[in-house]
Amino acid sequence: MNVLWIYAHPDPASLNGALRDEGVTTLRDLGHDVRESDLYAMRWNPIVDEIATVPEDVRIEHEKLGWADTVVVQFPLWWADTPAILKGWFDRVFVQGYGYDYRDETGHTLRYGNGVLAGKRAMVIVTAGAHEDSLGPRGAHGSLDDLLFNVQHATLFYTGMTVLPPLKVTGTNRMTPEKFDCVAERLRKRLHSLETTDPLPYRTQDGGDYDRRLVLLPEVAPGQTGYAVHLTA
Repeated sequence: MNVLWIYAHPDPASLNGALRDEGVTTLRDLGHDVRESDLYAMRWNPIVDEIATVPEDVRIEHEKLGWADTVVVQFPLWWADTPAILKGWFDRVFVQGYGYDYRDETGHTLRYGNGVLAGKRAMVIVTAGAHEDSLGPRGAHGSLDDLLFNVQHATLFYTGMTVLPPLKVTGTNRMTPEKFDCVAERLRKRLHSLETTDPLPYRTQDGGDYDRRLVLLPEVAPGQTGYAVHLTA
């Protein structure tokens, strides 16, 4: 399997750096081919200078994505979102005609389960300093599942990728060697099952649940709202 590991943390000696190293080593030990986009090390330019253009650095990322069977996106949760450099990677790489406004021969826009990256798998690895409970359904920080909706559903799934459940690492500012060993073991187990893990059951655009305006039909999850209604279970 070909795996592209997109890494968005400025410090290679950080917890995130240790997890990235553990993950890449695990994948290679399993016989997979791994390529990396270490955004800070690459000094990635996150700013869109011109819409619908593909400069050389973006073309290289397109080539990596075309090569990959699976994409791992790793980042720390900063201000309830991805670091700006990762958002800028999505902004520039998922360009018009590639990431969005991608159409079939009839002019139908392909997205949410279909698109240029259909057939690939993706998994998010996210770290957060807050306690797990404070990132739960009743936590002051908001549900981490909801906070990840934009990157998992509105970005990765939008472009056609099948999205696996994320690996969530909380309480990172209270990390101990014992806790790190447990987190590293969780990561290794997830990477061993990358090819077989059941994905998040997102509703597809063309699966019959949405009308032409991309609004759920009245009989689908009646009376319910929020991000969870876009999951079939």
